[in-house]
Amino acid sequence: MGQGYFELAGRQFPSVTWYKDPALRKTYIILMFVVLTSATNGYDGSMMNGLQTLTAWQDHFNHPTGGKIGILNAIMAIGSLAAIPFVPYAADFLGRRMGILIGCIIMLIGVVLQSVSANFGMFLGARFLIGFGVAIAHGASPLLITELVHPQHRAIFTTIYNTTWYAGSIVAAWLTYGTDHITSNWSWRIPTIVQAAPSLIQIMFIWFVPESPRWYIAQGKEEKGLQVLGNVHANGNVNDELVQLEYVEIRDTIRLEKELESNGWLELIKTKGNRRRLIILLSAGLFSQWSGNGLVSYYINKVLNNIGYTDTLTQNLINGVLQIFNLFTAVIACFFVDKVGRRKLFLISTTGMLLTFISWTICSARFAIDGSKSAANAVVGFIYIYYFFYNIAWSGMLVGYTAEILPYNIRAKGLTVMFLMVDAALFFNQYVNPIALDNIGWKYYIVYCVWLGIELAVVYFFYVETRNTPLEEIAKHFDGDQALLGGGAATQKGLTLATEMGLDGTVSHVHALDEKRHSVGIEVEDVASKHNTQ
Repeated sequence: MGQGYFELAGRQFPSVTWYKDPALRKTYIILMFVVLTSATNGYDGSMMNGLQTLTAWQDHFNHPTGGKIGILNAIMAIGSLAAIPFVPYAADFLGRRMGILIGCIIMLIGVVLQSVSANFGMFLGARFLIGFGVAIAHGASPLLITELVHPQHRAIFTTIYNTTWYAGSIVAAWLTYGTDHITSNWSWRIPTIVQAAPSLIQIMFIWFVPESPRWYIAQGKEEKGLQVLGNVHANGNVNDELVQLEYVEIRDTIRLEKELESNGWLELIKTKGNRRRLIILLSAGLFSQWSGNGLVSYYINKVLNNIGYTDTLTQNLINGVLQIFNLFTAVIACFFVDKVGRRKLFLISTTGMLLTFISWTICSARFAIDGSKSAANAVVGFIYIYYFFYNIAWSGMLVGYTAEILPYNIRAKGLTVMFLMVDAALFFNQYVNPIALDNIGWKYYIVYCVWLGIELAVVYFFYVETRNTPLEEIAKHFDGDQALLGGGAATQKGLTLATEMGLDGTVSHVHALDEKRHSVGIEVEDVASKHNTQ
């Protein structure tokens, strides 16, 4: 097979195998410690599922039901909502790494309080703190990953970030399965103590992770930003052609954004392109949690009770195997993001979820009507099929897609808006779902069948394909002719640089950018001369 290529700013570069490149190998290994933020979130959801099946936990907290169990799960989302005003500022002003560190410290305090909880109120307060910390760390982690990875690997790595939710979920599911035989309070205290492990690991290793080069450049520390790019993408060679091209694209995009746009909240609605981005952010956050998956993520015991699976060991076994299945399918899907395309995967995923949920609802109804064991078994099967389709897109691309469509100046705030919708949907799921399941049972599923139809329509009309597009150039898919300004400046700048270097480009693009460049007083480095003096 011949040498593969990837494109940046109209210029083709030879493909890089990450594990054969010392810089990328080191970068991606240490970035796995950043990925643990998502695993922490997944651990919590599965842990709460498991704790509800433990007799000792039920006895210790006086068998919470309905609204009480709902608020116990929802309080984490409330904590995350409370942190929203601080999330983008921690990432933008203190740096991506410090955002992760602050979030982990707060989570750690919450986990300690949770594991020693003497009563329901203490457990509730501890979970609020965990949610607060998760929001801050979760708001910074995907930004750091998106802004550090090599352009060729951005889609895969950023998509993998959110799929590790299942890695944490697997550990929690099987840990609670293993402690089920313990009759004392240690059956639930052990899983809650282990929840501290990811945060402890991140606190220790975050110092080995480079800060975002884009953050350095935005703070006026351009030399540091260039050095980081050289270290992570070219084994320390700042004069590498790819590194120079990335640096100028990033630097000039950020400069133009500062000249022509603000980074305030209103920037999210000022232009047609940003309004479309906002629709995607809001819908993606909502759809990722409010598509029926919340029923299984937090209340699988109730779903299984409704179809006759009442044994706690059986419930934990089904949940544990499901999380392994989810991790496997979600990670495999990551490798098709660039091959198939974001939009196609979202459409396939949502259509599959809709058809599967309709079948799930029909089988649940049959069991409720005549107690059919085959219908109950079919529901379990459809839960797995549903998650297969969910994992094709909504698991990994929730963060990867929403982070990449945003220009640097509003990336932190845009992700914060997306996570705001995630938390709002989680609060609804966690508080309303148990009440609805207790009162109307399978009929509640009909709501999600209708809603999934609405989701499919929104995805079809608003989601944009960004396949094989460098980060600084994605603006052209949203802003069209206006891509020359603000977040889209790099699209044209890349073409200009390519022309200056004797590569593919168009004279019209060069002239267009030259006029804009001079109007805002920005000079362009002669990358070609730097490269030639190497």
